[in-house]
Formats: sequence, structure tokens, C-alpha cells
Amino acid sequence: MLGFELDMWDYVTIVTLLILITAGITALVLIAGLPGKIAIARNHPDAEAVKMMGWSGFLAVVPWIQAFIWAFKPTDIIDIRRFPAEERESIAREIARLRGEEPPAAPDSKPTE
Repeated sequence: MLGFELDMWDYVTIVTLLILITAGITALVLIAGLPGKIAIARNHPDAEAVKMMGWSGFLAVVPWIQAFIWAFKPTDIIDIRRFPAEERESIAREIARLRGEEPPAAPDSKPTE
């Protein structure tokens, strides 16, 4: 049919090529999904977005690298209404109010004498 006979070494070559192609595709799938797996394992709040960015950005390389970095650094939630020190003081005043204690003085107010 082919004009020549296939011997054992031809079959070994075909099987080896199939194994190498399968291993290559498997490696690509594992590498492309790596940022998502890391994000899920670390309970990242945006794990699904990291996973999608890893898959969609794999061919472009740069988005995949960003997804890989993002998988290790969770998104910081910042309340723009208050800065961290003001937030701590606000929470301390709220807890004191709920306990029925006198709330600590606000940093803006001056102590009364």
C-alpha cells in the first residue's frame, strides 16, 4: 500500500513520536493550568480569574507570567473611605461602644481638661 514495508523500527519510531507528542501536550496543559492550581491551593480570593488568565494568556507568555505572580500575591482590599490607622481607631471605638465602655478619643479631638 505504501510502496515499502514497515519493519519493527518504523513501528518503534511511530510509537515513540506518539508518546513524545502526548507528553508535550500534557506538559503544555500542566504548565498552562499552573497559576490556577496555585491560586486555588492558596485560597486566593480571585482564583477563578487567575485560572482563566493562566489559560488564556499562555500563548502570549506575558499574561501567563502575570497570572503566575498574581497567584502568589492575593488582591489587596483597600477601603478608600479610611486609611489603615483610621480604620483601626474606628474599629476600636466601635468595639468600645458595643461593650458599653467609653470610646477612646479620636485623634482629631483634643482631650478636655
